[in-house]
Amino acid sequence: QVQLVESGGGLVQTGGSLRLSCAASGLTVSTYIMAWFRQAPGKEREFVSRIVRSALSTYYAESVKGRFTISRDNAKNMVYLQMNNLKPEDTATYYCAAGSGLSTISYHYWGQGTQVTVSS
Repeated sequence: QVQLVESGGGLVQTGGSLRLSCAASGLTVSTYIMAWFRQAPGKEREFVSRIVRSALSTYYAESVKGRFTISRDNAKNMVYLQMNNLKPEDTATYYCAAGSGLSTISYHYWGQGTQVTVSS
């Protein structure tokens, strides 16, 4: 019933840009903390970015700060990740997640992932 479907991944050159989309159904994105994670081959899944329910605050991993921007469109019930100045180390499968919590966040729902490959 609840689905998060990512799209927008692909192959891009170093320094290029991509915009990832997360389409939610059976869930209202404005009532959850929405986040992006990524996982590269041979590495553990890592946090990339999240946006709070009010959309007043956003958070980013140090590795992407200043290059990536998370945003939300409540009318479309979608979340986006604008990725600029991409680097080869950004190559990974990117996952959209929905969660809740204050001192700690638990992510209840996950998308299937979309592949991002940055060539050098």
